[in-house]
Amino acid sequence: MSAKSKVVGSVVAGFPSPAEQYQEPPLDLNELLVKRPAATYFVRVEGDSMVDAGISDGDLLVVDRSLRPADGDVIIASVDGDFTVKTYRRDKDGVRLEPANPEFPVVRLRPGQELDYFGKVTACIHRFAGKR
Repeated sequence: MSAKSKVVGSVVAGFPSPAEQYQEPPLDLNELLVKRPAATYFVRVEGDSMVDAGISDGDLLVVDRSLRPADGDVIIASVDGDFTVKTYRRDKDGVRLEPANPEFPVVRLRPGQELDYFGKVTACIHRFAGKR
């Protein structure tokens, strides 16, 4: 090797990893979970009314306020000033907000009640117990 030679790369001295050829680019959670940054916010869950939908106390919800609610969507809403996360239901009988826990009542909107919509839940970030 002459004094003017250069190192042009590297070589594995052992066995190459079979996973090397399948490496993925770094994961960007904003790219994965946030489709409309200007309309998206995060909110922490308090309570257990949605546990059967996989939403638990302490979870972080990704909410898009630009999406209109459709029957069956999980939404953030305010009923007469009280904020909640529930499943939105609309049918011939009107609008109701359903919990995903049988210990909580369905909120049936009555005439004169005020429902304010604050967005559709698009993702839930959930930590496993003991990992907080």
